[in-house]
Amino acid sequence: MKKLLLTAAVLTLGTSALAQDVVRMGTEGAYPPYNFINDAGEVAGFERELGDELCKRAGLTCTWATNDWDSIIPNLQSGNYDLIIAGMSVTDERKAVIDFSEPYLPNSPSAYLALTPDVDLTSGPIAAQTGTIQAAFVAENGMQVVEYATPEETVAAVKNGEAVAVLADKDYLAPVAAESGGELVLLEKEESIGGGIGIGFRKSDGELRGKFDAAIKSMKCDGTLDAMILKPEYFGPESIHWGEEGKQGC
Repeated sequence: MKKLLLTAAVLTLGTSALAQDVVRMGTEGAYPPYNFINDAGEVAGFERELGDELCKRAGLTCTWATNDWDSIIPNLQSGNYDLIIAGMSVTDERKAVIDFSEPYLPNSPSAYLALTPDVDLTSGPIAAQTGTIQAAFVAENGMQVVEYATPEETVAAVKNGEAVAVLADKDYLAPVAAESGGELVLLEKEESIGGGIGIGFRKSDGELRGKFDAAIKSMKCDGTLDAMILKPEYFGPESIHWGEEGKQGC
């Protein structure tokens, strides 16, 4: 799904997150339906509901913090929060820097959003959010990429002619297209990028990661995670979910 952050590792803190009374959960707050800020100024979306349930099952008291995407891993390592739950794809590049839980969302397609369905993707730059797997994919496949700090800016780039299309998670772009009144369209062409979405942890926090792994597995085994994924306000009844795969080893 989303996001590939190629960033140098900074020194991690030596204190385990579980030595604290509260586990601080970091997210972006700008990528619905995964995470966003609601009208009350609070973190909301699929990952808010998921994170709260995981903390409950793990017997942890948790709070939420938001951070810009381009510095979300460095600020985990510097101790501003204890984990990342922000639509982050598990990649080898990131695994060199941080550890991941087992995936809580399976891999789903990335899609192109443009002004017309017959746009030539080689005729101009493709917009993507900085540090994402989509930005890397565009660059690696011979297309011109133009990167922006936020998802909203990538869509705006298509609207104002700075890019011929934007490549992002289909789960993010489909509602944008639906709400555009026909101004924007999803292309039929899709890309399979990434290897599922997981929670990011400092490499020193193996005990905390283990608690979340167990909680994620319990939600897969009892069907709670699939039921949450399939909610219409999140990914919907036609979305990719775990099914019997998630119950292996239960």
